[in-house]
Amino acid sequence: MNSVPKIFLTFALVALSSIAFGQQVISEQQRQDVGRILNTLASDDMRGRSALTKDIEPAADFIAGEMKKIGLKPYAEESFRQTFQLDKLSPKSNVATINKKAVPAEHMISLGNHVTLKWDENSPVKVAYIASGADFSHAFREHSLSQENTLVLVDPSFEASFVRFGQMLNKPKFIEDPNIQKPSIVYLLSTETPKTFQVHIERDLQHFPLFNIAGIIPGKSKPNEYIIFSGHYDHIGILPAVGQDSIANGADDDASGVTAMLTLADYYKKKNNNERTLIFVAFTAEELGMYGSKYFSNHINADQVVAMINMEMIGKDSKFGPNTVYITGYDQSDLGKLMQENLKNTTFKFYPDPYTKQNLFYRSDNAVLAAKGVPAHSFSTSQMDKDEYYHTVKDEVATLNVQNIISSIEAIAIGTSGIVEGKQTPSRVEKLKD
Repeated sequence: MNSVPKIFLTFALVALSSIAFGQQVISEQQRQDVGRILNTLASDDMRGRSALTKDIEPAADFIAGEMKKIGLKPYAEESFRQTFQLDKLSPKSNVATINKKAVPAEHMISLGNHVTLKWDENSPVKVAYIASGADFSHAFREHSLSQENTLVLVDPSFEASFVRFGQMLNKPKFIEDPNIQKPSIVYLLSTETPKTFQVHIERDLQHFPLFNIAGIIPGKSKPNEYIIFSGHYDHIGILPAVGQDSIANGADDDASGVTAMLTLADYYKKKNNNERTLIFVAFTAEELGMYGSKYFSNHINADQVVAMINMEMIGKDSKFGPNTVYITGYDQSDLGKLMQENLKNTTFKFYPDPYTKQNLFYRSDNAVLAAKGVPAHSFSTSQMDKDEYYHTVKDEVATLNVQNIISSIEAIAIGTSGIVEGKQTPSRVEKLKD
């Protein structure tokens, strides 16, 4: 494997940062720690930090150790780990007959959380149809929203679309809460009018214990008002080798964001002026579907969260140049404008997200709390349209501009000062309707 080079921050970095801010915001030791934390999280020893493997454990332990060393209190009662379970359903066997005629497996699609499903003509199952000439995509979507177990017979004229949908939907799937039962919807491609039918589906069920890593600094006068600083610590693990390298180190994605989160935790702990409670969290399973942030966000009172600053890939210059960061959903609240006001004596600039067509505001770990009305935004510098190292084995520390991480940390530290001290309160995001 390609070894990750050690980055030694020098006084030159201090000088570069001071140009933007007119002063040194974080200490020299904290600057050195940026390189140490980044190199550790993105090292080959971490083996790409895949959330569903044991390779996530060393990263979790390291982050928890840093939080303890900083002096944070555990977010959970006795641990920095916020543990939850994710279940994975994988196809095992699909067998179906209509009027005793076998239906090929590729002509079956099943939706729902069932592990074993056995239906026949005597089962309490609704039978529906998608006839020739219908709008297949629309009809499929409508039937998939059914609130009762449903067998949907699809005309063979839709075979091409049916097979394409099946290739996407019959893959292994994750279940966030196995206690929530969903109706089972089974689609069969057939022209038969079912006098008799049998459907037998078997899936493998796997349980995965996952854990966010979170710590807090209790607020002095407003302890029940929360500000969240976050990044995700998982990545995509081991990939097919490119040359001798098969480890997707995830230096920018998102060791850079977690490094910033931990540095800010140390900064605010030493600053000791937070009137509101500060929560620092490293999310797991972002790469699988933001499951860590979903769990966290669904187990906190959103009305008590004043703001969320989620840092996602801040290791390179943004399209706006050095000393800039863009904020997803910039116009959804005035958080960015308040932070920019606090930076008025600097040359650092927060910009609105330039990649709005990609809907990044609801595609990162801020999404659930934003949907609940929290001014929860992601802060990034990633050039989404041209990052050739994204999700490859080349996302290593050597490709990053460490000074970019430092200046982003300092900008967020200054930008959130009024909110942390309880003097500013950003406007709420409009809640998404259920």
